Amino acid sequence: MLEDLSSIHDDMNAFTQGLGLRRFHGYIPDEMPSVLWDGDDVNESWKDFVELARASAAPFLTMNTVQLEADDLDFLLSELRRSTFSREEDMETARQLRSHFGRIGFIQLGFPYQGVMFLCELSTEWYESYKALQEMADDLGSIMIDGSTDGLDEDER
Repeated sequence: MLEDLSSIHDDMNAFTQGLGLRRFHGYIPDEMPSVLWDGDDVNESWKDFVELARASAAPFLTMNTVQLEADDLDFLLSELRRSTFSREEDMETARQLRSHFGRIGFIQLGFPYQGVMFLCELSTEWYESYKALQEMADDLGSIMIDGSTDGLDEDER
């Protein structure tokens, strides 16, 4: 399993440009109607996806990457520290992510077709751990916010 998707990202740029496709730098959120590509080989199946976009006469291909930055990890660690429900093993997992600073851990490709976005997503194992910790920190934060109704009258609860 790859630890950095930078070389694949470079290949994607060259490949899409070689096919004459334009790239739109943007992220397609989960709320948008979409179909996720189910490729077999992470290193190569994205090429079939890009060729499908071209065969579908897609006007453009969306591309988004996530590179782990120190600020992102510092924020995650502070959110986990603030929560009384986080575990020490979660903190340790977050600290270990420091070795991945500057690496690309997620790539999303997409193209529109008949009102639906077709997506191809590639990610590393460490990025999946990072996302799981982010979601846990968000959930723990909402527990603290949602659980506190002190000081609100009955109508505001």
